[in-house]
Amino acid sequence: MKNQSQPESKPSSQSEGLIDDACILDIDFFVKTLSGIKSKGVCPDLIASIITHYAAKWLPDDLSSNDAVQPQSVVAVSWMKKRFFVETLIGVLPREKTSIPCDFLLRLLRTANMVGVGPTSRRELEKRISWRLEEASLKELMIPSFGLGRTCGTALDVEVVIRLVKGFVGLDGSSSSEAAMLKVAKLVDFYLAEAAMDANLSLCEFVTLASALPAHARATDDGLYRAVDTYLKVHPGLSKQERKGLCRLIDSGKLTLEASLHAAQNERLPVRAVIQVLFSEQTKLLTRHMDRGLEQPARCVSKREMMNGQQMEMKKLREDVVRLEGQCNALQVQMERMMVEKKTKKMGGMFKWRRKLGMSKSVMGVEKKEEGDDGDDGVEEERETPMDMKARLVKGRRSHKWRRSIS
Repeated sequence: MKNQSQPESKPSSQSEGLIDDACILDIDFFVKTLSGIKSKGVCPDLIASIITHYAAKWLPDDLSSNDAVQPQSVVAVSWMKKRFFVETLIGVLPREKTSIPCDFLLRLLRTANMVGVGPTSRRELEKRISWRLEEASLKELMIPSFGLGRTCGTALDVEVVIRLVKGFVGLDGSSSSEAAMLKVAKLVDFYLAEAAMDANLSLCEFVTLASALPAHARATDDGLYRAVDTYLKVHPGLSKQERKGLCRLIDSGKLTLEASLHAAQNERLPVRAVIQVLFSEQTKLLTRHMDRGLEQPARCVSKREMMNGQQMEMKKLREDVVRLEGQCNALQVQMERMMVEKKTKKMGGMFKWRRKLGMSKSVMGVEKKEEGDDGDDGVEEERETPMDMKARLVKGRRSHKWRRSIS
């Protein structure tokens, strides 16, 4: 083992010298130097380390120039040089699939999209990333969108991730193993949860990326459920049919108990989706119960009896689901009817109060008018003279004396 480890230390010291010689500013001289290194039979991994070291040293400085304070003609020439620089780097990448780290390729893709490289160079770079997509990190996968169709510069480029995932799925079975597929599925679900917080993300883009992976790619759908719930929360204006279509992406049978409990109390989910989650949990409980029953040695049950019992339980669960769905729909219709009746009753009471108020005003007007007429007649009929008043007073005094005399 010691004899084998000693030769490996020599290429590392040689690579440092090659990297220092290759790290020159002019990209043309770099390509010529790299060709000379390749002609010496250097391994592809060493070539890859030279390219990554060169790009890490010169690419950030080349792209950090302040173009805002320069004339437009100078800016155009500068961006052409940047585009040529990136396209040249893509062209000299080794053909081996495992030579370049995936995160470096993603950073190069981010720069390529920013400077607007040609479609051929972009397809080549995306193909290389798809080869090793299971090694990508979420941070490097979140590439900003530099397209003209986006109003927000920080929006994620979901379309490029869709192409990367489809390219990964389209590989042969040896390249995309089951373990790699599980890693990519988890990465996509985390990416969807982050992208769902963008209010400008369309439903079509979300559904396309979520369904780009096959059904067997996800061990659990907890990550996908979290992404769907985030999208529903950020986009409350979705119609009922759109929410149903979005929830069809989730396999309720792949949700864990914690996710199922959250979904059963989630008001943002359609009623049918919640019922489906409850039905799946009941099925899981039934299956576990039957498995425990089969493990008991004292109980001897034939396979046919077990299948018949399971079918009966499944039929009963389906009937319960249909019954619950009917009750939910009936309750929803009843609530809508009560709201309409309440609104109608409120409007009818308002109109009735207005009619009553108008009638009372008219009656009061008539009474006032009648009282005014009677008052005028009384003044004319009962008008007294000073002599009449004197006679009435004298008569009153006599009556008082008469009362005192009687007492």
